[in-house]
Amino acid sequence: MPPKNQTHRIDELLGSVTEELLMGNPQRFEDHTLRVERLLLEMVRPDPVQPRRVLPEQLHFAFHGNRLTPTQALKELVQLVQVAARQRGRPFNNVLELLPNPDDESDEEQAVHLSPEEQLLHDLVNLAITIRDDGQVNPLTVVDISQGVTQQFRIETGERRYWATWLLRDFVPGYTGDGMIPCIIIPAERSSVFRQAKENTARSGLSAIALARQAALLLLTVHGYEIPDAAVPNDFYRQALNLDLRGKREYTEAILSAMGGVDKARFSRLKALLQLSDEAMELADRHNIDEKKLRYVLSLPSEYHVEIVRQIIDFGLSSKQVQDLCRGDSDDNDKAEQGEKPSPSAIKIAKVTQAINATSAQDIARALLLQEGDANMARARIQALYKLLLETERFLSSG
Repeated sequence: MPPKNQTHRIDELLGSVTEELLMGNPQRFEDHTLRVERLLLEMVRPDPVQPRRVLPEQLHFAFHGNRLTPTQALKELVQLVQVAARQRGRPFNNVLELLPNPDDESDEEQAVHLSPEEQLLHDLVNLAITIRDDGQVNPLTVVDISQGVTQQFRIETGERRYWATWLLRDFVPGYTGDGMIPCIIIPAERSSVFRQAKENTARSGLSAIALARQAALLLLTVHGYEIPDAAVPNDFYRQALNLDLRGKREYTEAILSAMGGVDKARFSRLKALLQLSDEAMELADRHNIDEKKLRYVLSLPSEYHVEIVRQIIDFGLSSKQVQDLCRGDSDDNDKAEQGEKPSPSAIKIAKVTQAINATSAQDIARALLLQEGDANMARARIQALYKLLLETERFLSSG
C-alpha cells in the first residue's frame, strides 16, 4: 500500500514541471540546484522504470540487472541485428554500413522493411553520426543520485542520446571523443516523473504500450506508491489498473497534460492496455501497434492475446479487421461457456470436415476472399483455424 502523506512531495514534483526549467533564462543554470556539466558516460545510467524502452526486452532486463555493461548490451544488439539482416540478404560487418549511401540515387533503401531491432540500430547509428558531426545539441537531463563519494546520475530524459553516444564511442571506427556527455543535472529532491512524461510524449515513436506504462507511472506517483530503483515487471505497472483519476482530481489536469494533452477517455483506453498478457505487450511494444487495434484484443481471454497480436503483425490487419477477428472469437468463446453442448459455430465447423474431399483449396481461398474482401484478413482466418485444429487434435489425443 502507498504511504499516506505524500501530498507535499507530489506538489513539489508538479511544481518542477515548467518550461523555464529547461528552456528559460540561462542564468538559472548558475543556481546551486541546477547546473550543466560534462559527465563521464560511466557515471550515467538510464532509468530502469522509464516507460519508453530503448533496448529490446531481454537486453533491457539483463542490462538493468547488471548482467551486461553498456558496451556488451550494444554488442548483443548489433549481433541480433546482424543475424536478422543476414537472413534478409543484407549482411553488414560495421555499423557504418547501415547508413544510406549518398551516391545511390535509387529508392531501394526506402522500400526495405526493417525489423524493430534493425530500425532501432539504424536510428541509433544515425543519431550517433549526428552527434559526431554536429555535437550534442540537446544535453541529457539527469538526476544526481550520488551517495557519499560515489558519483552517479540517473537519466530522466535523453536515453536514446546516451546509447547513441556509447555506440559512437565503442562501435564507430576513428572516433576520438573524450567519453563525456553534456547533462543538465537535477538534484534528487527535484526529480520529476511529470517532466519525464512530457519529454516522452513530445517526441515521436512512443508506442501505445509505452504510453500505458507512462499513464501507470503517473498514477502510481500521485497515489503515493514507491517507485523502485530497479527494472520492474509488467505487474508493477498493472497496479495502476486499480487506480483512477477520480481519486486524485487535483492532479488530473497535470497528468493529462504530461500525457500529451489526451482526454480522460483516451487516458483510460491507454491504461487498459496493461491488461494484455506479458508476451503480447512485448510484441505490441516492439512493433509499435496502435491502441485502436489492441483495444479489441482485450475482449479475449489472456491466453489468446499473443496469437492475435502476431496476426496483426504478420498480416498488417486494420483496426476494423482486428475488431471482426476478435468479435468472432469472443462470440464463440461465450457460446462454448454457456454449457457442455457444443456451440453452433463448433457444430458448423464439425460438419465442414465431412465435406473435405469434395472441396478444393482454390475454392476455399475464393470463398474466403469473397467473405472477407481482403487477402490479409483471409490469411489471418486460416491461421486462426489452423491453430484451432491443432488444439482440437491435442484435445482428442488426450481424451
